[in-house]
Amino acid sequence: MAKRSGAGSLNSVVVFRKRVDVEDEYGNPVGGGWQDQFETAARLAPRFGGSEGVTAARLEAKQPYNLTVRSELRTRGVETTWQVYDKRGGTNPAGEPRRTFNIKTITNPDERNAYLEMLVVEGEAS
Repeated sequence: MAKRSGAGSLNSVVVFRKRVDVEDEYGNPVGGGWQDQFETAARLAPRFGGSEGVTAARLEAKQPYNLTVRSELRTRGVETTWQVYDKRGGTNPAGEPRRTFNIKTITNPDERNAYLEMLVVEGEAS
């Protein structure tokens, strides 16, 4: 099967979010909740392979994915401390997204600044 590329392969909608600091009763910044930053079209593709890291992650019920997005000002500002969720996955009764992913790495695979590829992991505590 041929590998799809281009804008037509971006068949998901994801929302990037980062943790915002709030102040405790003494005025010190402490980690707060997650705040949505922006949404964009993306391609979520599960990683299957023979590497030890991928195999070990799957045995621990952590599924790694390749997340591909267009390289633009907003996506180039994303950091590995952020989180991303699949908007089409819906929310649980508490209003939290069902499918959240932690961002592990961010690369520019073709070095032409057309797309960014991120290694993200589902099922991992943030």
